[in-house]
Amino acid sequence: MAGTSKKKRKSSTSAAKRPRGNPARQAVSGSPRALAPVTWRDWVGAARLRTLPLAVSPVLIGTGAALVVTDEFHWVIALACLSVAVFLQIGVNFANDYSDGIRGTDDHRVGPARLTASRRVPARRVLGVALAFFALAAVAGLAIVIRTEQWWMLAVGAVAIAAAWFYTGGKRPYGYAGLGELFVFVFFGLVATLGTTWVQAFSLPQEAWFGAVAAGLLACAVLLANNLRDIDQDRVAGKRTLTVRIGRRWTQVLFTVFVLVPFAIAAFLALFYPIAWLTLMALLAGIPAIIIVWSYREARELVIALALTSLTSVAYGALLFWAFVG
Repeated sequence: MAGTSKKKRKSSTSAAKRPRGNPARQAVSGSPRALAPVTWRDWVGAARLRTLPLAVSPVLIGTGAALVVTDEFHWVIALACLSVAVFLQIGVNFANDYSDGIRGTDDHRVGPARLTASRRVPARRVLGVALAFFALAAVAGLAIVIRTEQWWMLAVGAVAIAAAWFYTGGKRPYGYAGLGELFVFVFFGLVATLGTTWVQAFSLPQEAWFGAVAAGLLACAVLLANNLRDIDQDRVAGKRTLTVRIGRRWTQVLFTVFVLVPFAIAAFLALFYPIAWLTLMALLAGIPAIIIVWSYREARELVIALALTSLTSVAYGALLFWAFVG
């Protein structure tokens, strides 16, 4: 009887010590005294500035495509489009910080500082910053709608903000179901580029469509590099990204395709806009990114690949803009 009692107590004790939920969370200290105070550098890191070129590129391409069909440069509207794209990008970065942080997905992750996961900033404050940037994007978008009188675009803006939130937010985030690349292609490729062209020219020439596909693919390549870096942690946390679903090798193949196809599009456009050949200069950043993705040994190396891919995107967008207006 006594032996049985001891066994029960031992079994109960071991069960109490057994980790639950995300195993990575167990190593995070819950004591605020053990955490370093947050600085402005941490906030800048959480904004993930490496991803901002993805907001700039479609606006450059869309504006260039608009100038193909109109001689007037609507620089105020173009800047407003840039504001919408940048504010949305920063907003979604903070929203991801909040949503992934409260789920435990970001614990012990390589890359920029995660404010929520580090427990150094209250989750509600990070959420508030995310919502503030979404509000700024909404104000800039409203200004565009009032100026152009394209009232139907209010619905487009609302859907874009909802998509930004539900990437990792809500009960069933689509980013956890392997649909992140699809939505990034649609909103940071098609919607951002075509929307920029439409509000300036009220027309969607073929140049805008080709450019939108290119911008979307490069944005997807950045997301693939990010998810490849986090593949092991995402598996543990139950985040079923496209990379987790298809594995490392196919992610490397897909990343290569996403980076190179835009340059095939540029080569086609160069038949009509010779300056488009200069977009090949962006491969000076793109090729090293591909090499890193195929040869990396540590996840930290993929942070460099992510930055190089973002640089490829903005260089591509700037050079294609030049080709359209040159």
